[in-house]
Amino acid sequence: MDLVNAPEHSLRDEPNLALLAKGREQPDPRRVLADRVDQLYDQLWIGILGAFLLGGIATYELWEPRYRGLVLFWWGLVSLVTIASSWLLVSYRRSRDKLAEADQWLRWLGLSALAIGTVWGFAGAVFFPAHTDEQQVFLAFLLAGVVAGGIPVYSGSWPIYALYAASALLPFAYVLATFGNRLFAELAALVPVFYAVNVAIAYRLTKVFSTGYRLRYAFRELTDDYRALNKRLGDQLQELQEASRQVEESGRKLTLFADRAPIAVIEIEPDGRIQRINPAAEVLFGYAPAELVGKAVETLVAAAARAEFTQQWRPVVESGTPLFAQLIRNLRRDGLEIVCEWTLTPLVNSEGRVLSVVAQGRDMSAQLEAERMKKEFTSTLSHELRTPLTSIIGSLQLVNSGTMGTLDEDVLELTVIAERNGQRLLDLINDLLDFEKIRSGKFDVVPEVIEIDELLRETLLLNRAFAERYKVQLVSSGSLPQLRIRADRKRLLQVLTNLISNAAKFSPQGQAVEVVVEMLRDRVRVKVKDRGPGIPDDFHAKIFTRFSQADSAIARQKGGTGLGLAICKHLMELMNGKIEFEDRPGGGSIFWIELPRMEPCQTPEEG
Repeated sequence: MDLVNAPEHSLRDEPNLALLAKGREQPDPRRVLADRVDQLYDQLWIGILGAFLLGGIATYELWEPRYRGLVLFWWGLVSLVTIASSWLLVSYRRSRDKLAEADQWLRWLGLSALAIGTVWGFAGAVFFPAHTDEQQVFLAFLLAGVVAGGIPVYSGSWPIYALYAASALLPFAYVLATFGNRLFAELAALVPVFYAVNVAIAYRLTKVFSTGYRLRYAFRELTDDYRALNKRLGDQLQELQEASRQVEESGRKLTLFADRAPIAVIEIEPDGRIQRINPAAEVLFGYAPAELVGKAVETLVAAAARAEFTQQWRPVVESGTPLFAQLIRNLRRDGLEIVCEWTLTPLVNSEGRVLSVVAQGRDMSAQLEAERMKKEFTSTLSHELRTPLTSIIGSLQLVNSGTMGTLDEDVLELTVIAERNGQRLLDLINDLLDFEKIRSGKFDVVPEVIEIDELLRETLLLNRAFAERYKVQLVSSGSLPQLRIRADRKRLLQVLTNLISNAAKFSPQGQAVEVVVEMLRDRVRVKVKDRGPGIPDDFHAKIFTRFSQADSAIARQKGGTGLGLAICKHLMELMNGKIEFEDRPGGGSIFWIELPRMEPCQTPEEG
């Protein structure tokens, strides 16, 4: 009989267990088998002790001189089986891998049960016919008790019990059937019934135990899961508490920031109603919080600017798009209109829905008015200075050229200095006017087709006198190619003049400023090379910003407004070109400009 693959109780047959283990995997059959084997060995010592004690009682009762040898032989079998079963129990207890060897231990237990049952079957078959009626009754009662007592010992595996009971009852039933006594024959017929009833009880108990082990396994798994779940819930609760604490702390910080912020902060609902304002907003608009909370934000917008504000507000609440540095005309409580710069930041949840909008603004009216006045002052002052300066410089040029007669050397030196400084002042005024035009967006360029070689010759000619003043030569390296570009002639001449004059001012005496033209694939690059002190590394990032000059003795000595290169950069961008610089090998700098090149067959309109 296969002791390992014997029928087991299915988990599906137990509704309660199915409900408990619903949604879980079936318990591992090997673990259930191992638990059953462990139970069988836990109860094996009862069977060993019972067999030994009952064997001793039977030996005492059957001890007669004529059967003494046979009784001693049987007692020896009982002792041998007891010792073997005890050794099996000790070996199992010492085993380290009971799970992997569960089926093997079950087989050994089956052999032990078979041996014990066979010993008792031997007693029934041998001693029953040879003894008195009282002893026969004793043996029959003893065998029935041994068979019934095996149920709790081997109930963990009904096949083992069936093997044990069969080995004990079958020899006895055979003796009863062949004894020749009608009563004993009838008793022999009842033995199989007694055997079947006991096996059925053992079978049912085995099913109950198997279900119990499955339940225990399921409950153990559920307990582990509940423990892990409780731990996760505890961790998540701590994280939630920490997150709640951080949110509260952030909320307090934001509230403190909003209340102490020097700029106006307004929180607005997506439908445009004001939710809260900070003290700076109260001061700016002259309203108390109770007067604004719940009202439409358009209350703070000038009537003429509300349509424009609505267009700007719609994408903020519909798509969560922030709005940065937007000038909006606002209306104070006293009716005064002010211009404020606002930044609108929508607060969006994880689903992409706008919860509210935080508006941060500051009054720009005074600053805008100051800038307007500064522009008017600069423009007026520049125009008022440029007209007399032009006349002064023209007069000094006439005097210095000798038209008005020969002057003493000392007087001529003073008039030359006056002319140069007047020219520097005029250049400063022109740079300021140009830069203000660029900033206000009123600076326009007029593109036209230009022959690059003619423009460079003109530039070199116009700046030769300036270079000679610093004892520097202007040269063109190589032949000037006949290429056409489309640009504003006057402004391009201004850019090249600025680069060449800077190179001449900072070049050592006796050196040459080289002008080189390079043809790229679809562009023209003009380089101005000098042998000056170069550009300091810490000044590279600021060289094209306004009012920037390298902090060196040479720069201070040569003078300048610090606007020239900034104006050149803006002019080149307006003409779709670019301006850059690089260090020259051996010392000095190379400034270069690039412009799109026109093809020979390209018409001016196409350019």
